[in-house]
Amino acid sequence: MKNLKGKVAAVTGAASGLGRSMALAFAGEGMHVALADVDQAGLKDTEAALQELGIRTIAVKVDVSRAQDVEAFRDRILSELGGIHLVCNNAGVSPLGAAWELSAADWQWILGVNLWGVIHGVRAFTPHLMAQNEGHVVNTASVSGLISPPGSSAYNVTKHAVVTLSETLHHELRERGSAVGVSVLCPAYVPTRITESERNRPKGVVSEKSKETLAREAMLKKAVASGKVSADQVAQAVVAAVKEERFYILTHPRIKGAIQARMEDILQGRAPRNPMAL
Repeated sequence: MKNLKGKVAAVTGAASGLGRSMALAFAGEGMHVALADVDQAGLKDTEAALQELGIRTIAVKVDVSRAQDVEAFRDRILSELGGIHLVCNNAGVSPLGAAWELSAADWQWILGVNLWGVIHGVRAFTPHLMAQNEGHVVNTASVSGLISPPGSSAYNVTKHAVVTLSETLHHELRERGSAVGVSVLCPAYVPTRITESERNRPKGVVSEKSKETLAREAMLKKAVASGKVSADQVAQAVVAAVKEERFYILTHPRIKGAIQARMEDILQGRAPRNPMAL
């Protein structure tokens, strides 16, 4: 979509971080924006910031792991904003832990938000975009959807799944002759609150953490806080990709070496190298 002005964007995970920055970037293009998150306080802050820009907006508490929540969000957008053109399935959490350490409840939580949230978004919004033969879907994955860093098994699983879901969705839309575009966002370390995902941990989901995981959490928080690419810069990269109808959004060029190493390991049939040690 070359011209975004006057059109409607829907953003999940909009209370903070990349979601908030994308919402503001879309508003800066003259779009009306629908916001979704489980964090109602943050959601209200984002809504207030958008209202100051003079665009129409709605803010809805949505648990993206629940199909009915996402479908109700879609229906409210159509009813109150009159259309949908750009969908950003962005909500995500990132609890760390080795594959055998994470509880079943941990796995269900992260799969529910990071993967089922995107699946529900694709199922709820794509038919509408196809019917009008106009629109764009942006799914937030991660560089962890292109490589496999140790210590974040569940996160990696969800992000690899989002990448392949997005690639397949692109192929399926092209097979149908649809003009609807798809992009997958794969950032690395961006200073956001992603390392504070525990604040949204559902009640009753408790996980014992090993000393190795606690040490990795401390390292990750430091790496994220020192990230050189801001959430606002990532948001502008998303805007550009939508306008250019570009599929892969890689905001950290230095990670391409690790991606290439993984592809080489696969093609040469050797054991995978640790991407964090390259």
